Parts: sequence; structure tokens; C-alpha cells
Amino acid sequence: MPKIRSTGWRADLTASLLVCVFCAGWLPAQARAGTDADIPIGERPTQAKHSNGQYISWREHIIDDPELAQMDLSGSDGLAMADLDLDGWPDIVSVHESDTIYDGKPIGHVRIAWGSSNPQQWHLTTLASGTEAAAAEDVSIADANNDGYPDIVVAAELAHLIYFENPGKTARTQNWPRTIPAITQNRGSYIRVFFADFDNDGKPEVVAPNKGEQNPDVTQQQKPLNISIFHLPDQPLDGELWREQVIAQVRIPINSEPVDIDADGDLDVIAGSRGEGRILWLENLGDFRFTNHIINPAVENKLSNAALTGFNMDYADLNTDGRTDVISTAWPSYLLWLQRPAEADSAWPTSLIGDFAPDQLVSVRLADIDNDGDLDAFTGSYSRGPRGQDGEEITAGDALGRITWFENPGIEGNTQPWPQHDIVRRKRGMYDKWLALDLDKDGDLDFVGTRGNSEPYDGLIWLEQIHHLEPTTRFVPARAVDSQQMGNAPPVR
Repeated sequence: MPKIRSTGWRADLTASLLVCVFCAGWLPAQARAGTDADIPIGERPTQAKHSNGQYISWREHIIDDPELAQMDLSGSDGLAMADLDLDGWPDIVSVHESDTIYDGKPIGHVRIAWGSSNPQQWHLTTLASGTEAAAAEDVSIADANNDGYPDIVVAAELAHLIYFENPGKTARTQNWPRTIPAITQNRGSYIRVFFADFDNDGKPEVVAPNKGEQNPDVTQQQKPLNISIFHLPDQPLDGELWREQVIAQVRIPINSEPVDIDADGDLDVIAGSRGEGRILWLENLGDFRFTNHIINPAVENKLSNAALTGFNMDYADLNTDGRTDVISTAWPSYLLWLQRPAEADSAWPTSLIGDFAPDQLVSVRLADIDNDGDLDAFTGSYSRGPRGQDGEEITAGDALGRITWFENPGIEGNTQPWPQHDIVRRKRGMYDKWLALDLDKDGDLDFVGTRGNSEPYDGLIWLEQIHHLEPTTRFVPARAVDSQQMGNAPPVR
């Protein structure tokens, strides 16, 4: 049974003192004067429950940030996990644009947090910095050279792809050999990257969308750009031998996720076009042949303004009909469930899981958070205000940084929308990626994620799920000083 936390007087006192940092004179949320928007979400009593009947709250932990790294880790984006040194503990690779104003300066960082038996202790190293990691945006891990050790590929938004070869047992201390494949140099802007074995030969390929420029102008937005598979040589460090195969062209390609959407035993690609506001299914026909199916969402009128670009998606058979569905963020604030139809080119019935308004939803990860046997949705938003300070003009009605999970209501998830459990809302934060795992081995799911848009608080965090016998504060921050916590947006009149 999961551990029960914060039931003793010492833990309760600690939590209360942390809360006091953010309010003048602590009082229970119910006793506070003022409007709903005046009560920070994270300080309210939790209502979410685990299947064991206990209440769920969350404790934030810092894994990596500018203070620990002694370098600019602003704009933290992608992350991936694997046991890089084969010591039995998962390690985390994270990428950081190190850019708060998108000024085109070629800086960035790729960091590794080396794991151990203690999730509170991480050994931190830098894999790459500067021009070779210029605006590092995404990362993927796989054994590309078949030596038993996981290798790394990174997408740099201001530059290229870069491949890092794992040196083996000395991975923590030795410099990793690397190459920037010639075919990716001076080609535009790579926003996502994935290792994937498309022909099931045991050797991965790389698939990536190239959106052209970091901030494309109107002319560039109209130009079709490549979604490509890169075929690796037997020695992937030979960057001159990487070969590009274009499998689709769309306006501002923003994603190209490998997933076996039709359950036929090979990986397809679900791609997103920001310039066209659509997603598409590139069906793998074998022998590296792909056919394009437009994913046509059948949306309700109230979702007519939703822009479905497919920047962040997850996949599962939520209605247990034997077909894999797509769960996607949609601009500006929606989380949508697209049910795959029996016929590939038919309309995809689309329903609303949740609405983040006025916050801009940016990330989603499916996981059984409450351990009741179905998949819930863990999400984060993208604050739109200043990135380097809490602006006095920013109010609860603006697009802020929020973490929320949506509880699957069961009965194949057909209730709309799903019950919403807000965790925290801050003036600044971009919660771009989440990975679900039981990091502290206590029997419940925790989440590892990146945080951007909030210099100097950007970096890599994990949220520990904690259980209580009674409702208690739903969020305990890692820092005494951080971006200001906020309440709900005022109701629209």
C-alpha cells in the first residue's frame, strides 16, 4: 500500500510554514476573505482521491536548475529517461533553450541527471552547450549502434540534429563522441526528434520535423517543409553517411511521433502542422513507404475555435473498442480526445476532456494517477507574460503556468468533460513535457517534467504523489521563493 505522508505534526508544521511564505498570515483557505481568484490553487485543500480512499496531494522537488547547474537553463523543454550507464537506475536527459527572448543567439544546453537509489540525489553533468546545442528543443534515446548502451539524439531549434554516442561504462565521466549529420546542417529549425525502428530490423531510424526557422515569417509559413526519416549508417558517428527520406511536407511541421496507430505491428507517424492547424497519420506500408491519411476531427460547435496542431499528443484505446485513439492539446486551452474510426479516412469523433482557459494548454501525459484501472491525463500550461519576472500587471485572468490532472470518469471515458484537479497555478511557468513513473518506489505514480518561461526557476522537476487521510494542501513547493502562486481566473461575465 502506498505510504501515507504528512500525517505527523512535524510534516504538517513544515508544510504549513512553506505555505506561509506565499500568504500574509496563514489561515485555512475556507476562512480567507476575498474572491476565489485571491486564493492560490496550490494552497487549497485537495479534493482528489486515490483508489485506496486517501486524498492526493503533490510535493515538488528540484532535480536541476540554474543554481545547481551554475549556467543558464532557461527555456527547459524536452526530456527523456533511460538507464544510460546500466547501473539499474533511470537517468534523465533534458534540453534547455537558454533563451528568454528568442533573439536568435546560438546558445543552449543538454544536461544529464544521473539517478541512484535515492530520488532526492542526482549527479548532474553537461553533455553539450553553446552552438552545437543551439536552442536545444527535444531529445530521444535508443541504442543506435547496437552496443547495448543507449545513445542520444537532440533536435536544436536554431540549428540541426546532433547525435551523441554512449561511451559505455564510463558514460558519467567520459566525453561522449558526437556528430552533427551533414544532411541536417543549415537546413532550418528542428523542433522534435524521435528514434524509431520503422522496418523492425532491430536498428532505429530517426524521424524529425523541420519547421524552417525559429520564428518563420509569413512567406515561410506558406512554404511546405519536410517531415523526414533519417537512415543511419552502421556507425552513426559518421555524420556524412546519414541519409534523409522525406515522408511528408506540410506548413510549419511541428511534430512527427512514431506510434503503431493501426496495431499492425509496425510504427506509423502521427504528424502535426502548425501552419495548417491539422494533424495527419502517415501509415507505414512497409519498405519505408508511407501513405497520408488526414485526421479529420468531428468537433462540436463549442470547439470550433480549437486549433489542432498536434504539438503534444498521447495515445491509448480509451473507449476499449480495440482501436488506438489520439489525445491532443489544441490551441488555446483544450484537451481533445479523437477516437480512431474503423475506416482510416472517416471523420474521427472528437470530444472535450478539459478546458484550461484562460491558460494555454501545452502538454499531456496519460497515466493511471489514482490507480483505479483507467488512464487519466496529466497536463501543463504555457504562461504568456514576461519570462524573467513576475509582472505586476499580470492577473488571474491572464494565461499563466498551471499544472492540472483530469480524472478519467470511467465507463470508457464518455463523460464530458473529465473532472479537473488543479495542482498549482503560477504567474510564470511553461510545463512542456511530463514522464510518469513511480520514482520513489512507494507504489504510486510521480511525474518528472521540465519547466520554462520562469527564469531563474526553470529546469527539471519531479512531482511526488502523496496520500493523506484527510484533505490537506494540494501542493507543497520546492522553493520558499518562487513565481507568485495564483488562484482561478475570474468568471467570464
